Amino acid sequence: MRPGRNDPCPCRSGRKYKHCCGLVARASAAQTPERAPEAVRLGALMALIGQGRLEEAEQGARALLRAHPASGVVWKVLSVALERQRKEPLAALERAAALLPDDAEAQANLGAALHDRGRWAEALESLERSLALKPGEPQVLIDAGNALRALGRAREALARYEDALRGDPSSAEAHNNLGNAYLELGEGENAVASYRRALELRPNAAQALCNLGNALRQLGRFDEALASSERALALDPTLSMAHNNLGLCLLARGERARAVASYREALKYNPRYREALINLGNVLLELGQRREALAAYREALDLDPQRAEGHTKLGYALFELRQIEAAAQSFRHALALEAGHEEARLGLAGVQRVQGAAAEAEASCRAVLAQDPGSGEALLLLGELHADRGRFDQALELFERALGADPACALAYCGIASHRRMTSEDASWRTAVEGLLRTPLPLGQEIALRYALGKYFDDLGQYDDAFASYRQANELTKRYGAAYDRSRLSRRVAELTSAFDVATVRKVGPGASDSELPVFIVGMPRSGTSLVEQILASHPEVFGAGEVRFWDAAYESWAAAPTEPSVIAGLARDYLARVSASSGDARRVIDKMPANFLYAGLIHSVFPRARIIHMRRDPLDTCLSIYFQNFFNTSPYSNDFGDLAHYYDQYLRIMRHWRAVLPAGSLLEVPYEALVADQEEWTRRMLEFVGLGWDARCLNFHQTERVVITASRWQVRQKLHGASAGRWRNYAQHIGPLRHLEELAAES
Repeated sequence: MRPGRNDPCPCRSGRKYKHCCGLVARASAAQTPERAPEAVRLGALMALIGQGRLEEAEQGARALLRAHPASGVVWKVLSVALERQRKEPLAALERAAALLPDDAEAQANLGAALHDRGRWAEALESLERSLALKPGEPQVLIDAGNALRALGRAREALARYEDALRGDPSSAEAHNNLGNAYLELGEGENAVASYRRALELRPNAAQALCNLGNALRQLGRFDEALASSERALALDPTLSMAHNNLGLCLLARGERARAVASYREALKYNPRYREALINLGNVLLELGQRREALAAYREALDLDPQRAEGHTKLGYALFELRQIEAAAQSFRHALALEAGHEEARLGLAGVQRVQGAAAEAEASCRAVLAQDPGSGEALLLLGELHADRGRFDQALELFERALGADPACALAYCGIASHRRMTSEDASWRTAVEGLLRTPLPLGQEIALRYALGKYFDDLGQYDDAFASYRQANELTKRYGAAYDRSRLSRRVAELTSAFDVATVRKVGPGASDSELPVFIVGMPRSGTSLVEQILASHPEVFGAGEVRFWDAAYESWAAAPTEPSVIAGLARDYLARVSASSGDARRVIDKMPANFLYAGLIHSVFPRARIIHMRRDPLDTCLSIYFQNFFNTSPYSNDFGDLAHYYDQYLRIMRHWRAVLPAGSLLEVPYEALVADQEEWTRRMLEFVGLGWDARCLNFHQTERVVITASRWQVRQKLHGASAGRWRNYAQHIGPLRHLEELAAES
């Protein structure tokens, strides 16, 4: 996550537009006798302004303008009267400047008004005209410098502020804004020196203290920055930018909850503070509060939809919530606004990877690396893409390069642990990981490192230490707040078993497809579904489509109109279109979404000739393997043994039902342990079951190059061995809440 933002705030003197007393006096002296009454009236108007009788001055000026509409001096007087009443003076200022082109004050006043309205280019033009007429005016130089900075010309702004200080070395405003220009140019030490000079002149200038804190934070001097921000807030508790800067300092110290409170304070005083909304979203995302982060990013984007950063942040929040297509749209929108936005391009690459567009994802990573060869994030993602293809040596090399670019890259350490067996020679890896875990980390990174450390200890046979790490990872994952709803799953299973009884399932209704293209592999996660897909996808007539997300939404569509034939026909058409898009001329397409065990009845109703392979594995090995796997909170039942046991029980319950109601020949049950023990026998059975001839390449499945992005991508590239069978015995003392599942599974 990139550091939060806090743009420097300008120190403004709070001046009003300049009076025109001197000009009135000069005008009076120049009056001919017959025009003296107008000069007298001008003097009277200025006296009214001096007495605070502003409404009378305004009305008098308007009356005088009816007689003398081309009098620039009267327009100046009117602008002063309007401005002091907090009425809009801009039209009067523009008229005065047009009628008095050689009046430096009129040009400066118009420039100041345009400056305060953010019309920077127009302001700069008026201010430069004023300076051409009267060089060296400090306030005009400051305003011109501010306009230049707003236009992205900070280097030119430096010269204007320095000129202002030559005319008035005691201008705290000029020193402060000089600091702002230095900060924008990345010259932090010079910025600090300028802010300190401003504070010597005006010790209680809250804005200068705020800016000093911002500069100190960017220099990594967090304690000093924190103190400066707190001093600013003591002087002005409503200074939203100081609250934002305080939040950034607290975040740098790992105090995320306090940072959230500071950002919320900033937004209390300035609800339209876009940077504070972005920073709030960032820390909420790090805390695992994804939906709250999403809301903050959306609010920031509403304030400025033309900023690529806002679309990018929204994309990452959507991606973490697994709203993949919406995330892709956000990243593409960001890149349309800013083609070279590195973070957006990497976000899109992550989406492309999940969507199966591996070549496009790799191209995106390489495009980033062409611009920034040291991008640790790009190296990391490119390593993951190589691992997806089974190129583990290249992946590990890229993970090491990512660590070279950023020694604190937590996910690179995780990548190393995930794609090879760890040994006692990896002590330095352990030391580095444990060191990182002693620092404040984003929730997702700490969780990932805990899982990785668990694998390290497991590989070394230090099972108690391994379980302790895995347990910490699972307990931390619960902070995401996506609680498992036991009653909801129980109700869903009851609905499905009631809706798809024998009569419903075995009747081929209108709209059903006669396609034999899809083959469904179902079962609990970590039961061997990826292994079987890899074996079958090694056959030249089979395409492995991975986990196709379809049947959850399909069931909702069916349940809304269960007797409508067009619904079944539509589901068949939509599903075939999806899986055929990238499968070429394959005779069979494997869909290995494990949780499709819920929808076997609906699947059979839509595709009565399709085949369903059910993977069965020892319940304790299965559940322990789930508990040891980082599912990124997409399966909240997996983080608690009680929830895991409930989920497994409902899985057994519905699979008993499908065995009873599905027609013979539509379901093949494959025991994982038997497959490992006799790979060829069970491979032949599976190929025969799906209607394909024998092909010996299926025995060398680990050599098949294809993209696998599931948690099992390393295991499916290894030769079969029985080491994982009975693995639960290493953890027997820790898995008491799961032990009853053995008996339940034996009864099923």
